[in-house]
Amino acid sequence: MTSVERSAFDAAYEEGTAPWVIGEPQPAVVELERAGGISGKVLDPGCGAGEHTILLAGLGYDVLGVDFSGPALERARANAAERQVEARFEVADALALDGGPYDTVVDSALFHVFGPEDRAKYVRSLHAVCRPGATVHVLALSDTEPGFGPRLPESVIREAFDVPGWRLEEVQERRYRGIARGERADGLGVADGSLVDVAAWLARATRL
Repeated sequence: MTSVERSAFDAAYEEGTAPWVIGEPQPAVVELERAGGISGKVLDPGCGAGEHTILLAGLGYDVLGVDFSGPALERARANAAERQVEARFEVADALALDGGPYDTVVDSALFHVFGPEDRAKYVRSLHAVCRPGATVHVLALSDTEPGFGPRLPESVIREAFDVPGWRLEEVQERRYRGIARGERADGLGVADGSLVDVAAWLARATRL
C-alpha cells in the first residue's frame, strides 16, 4: 500500500464527499475523553473538519488541530465559528511536525492513509513533538471486516510503534463512523449516504 494522494483530500473537502466528515466527533474519541484518556497539551493531527479539536476546545483542553489541507482548515474554522467555540487550527505536515511538546495526541483516521515509508516518518514526527511519557491514541480502520477506505491489519500498527522511543500499550477493537456513498454503500448493503459504523482499531502508545 502507498500513501493516499494528498490531492484526494483537498478534492473531498471541496466537493463535500469526504466519508469521514460526519458532522460530529467520532464516538470512539468521545468515549476516550470521557474515560480520562486525554490530558495536558493536545495535538489533533489530520484534524480535517475540526470535529475533535472543537470537541476538546469546548471542554477546556489546550488543543491544536493541524492539517495540510487548506480546504479542510477552512471548513474546520467555519465549524468552530458556527458552534461558537474558540478552537485553534494551523497548516502543518504530519510527516514533519514541530511545536509542542504535547502530552496527548489524538489521531483519528490519519495513520491509516500512510504507506510504510510515510508511516515510519509519521511515527518519528510524533516522537519529535511529544514529551517523554506522552500518550498517542490512534484510531485506524481495520481489515477484519468489510468497510471503506485504507484498512489495516493490527500487525501494521504494532510494527510501526515497535521502534526505539515508543512502547505500544494496547490495541483494542472499536468502531469508526463514516458515510457510505456509491460503490462503498453498495458493498456494505446500505443506502447511498448512510451513516455506518465499521471495524477499527484504537491503539495507545507511550513516548519514551
